[in-house]
Amino acid sequence: MIQNKETPEERRERMRQKEVKSPSSSIHGSNLSDLVGGLSWKGTGMLILVIIIGFFIASIFFK
Repeated sequence: MIQNKETPEERRERMRQKEVKSPSSSIHGSNLSDLVGGLSWKGTGMLILVIIIGFFIASIFFK
């Protein structure tokens, strides 16, 4: 009965949590959606910014 009243977002989160508890059911293991799903929009933005700056510094360093 509880499942009838939950939103699609809650259902997806419940299914994701169930999959995290039994990682053998997942073929690919952890992925980017799991990482970003745990962060706020600010955290996601900071992660993207760090990756871009890292590529920029690496391209200058290895030039």
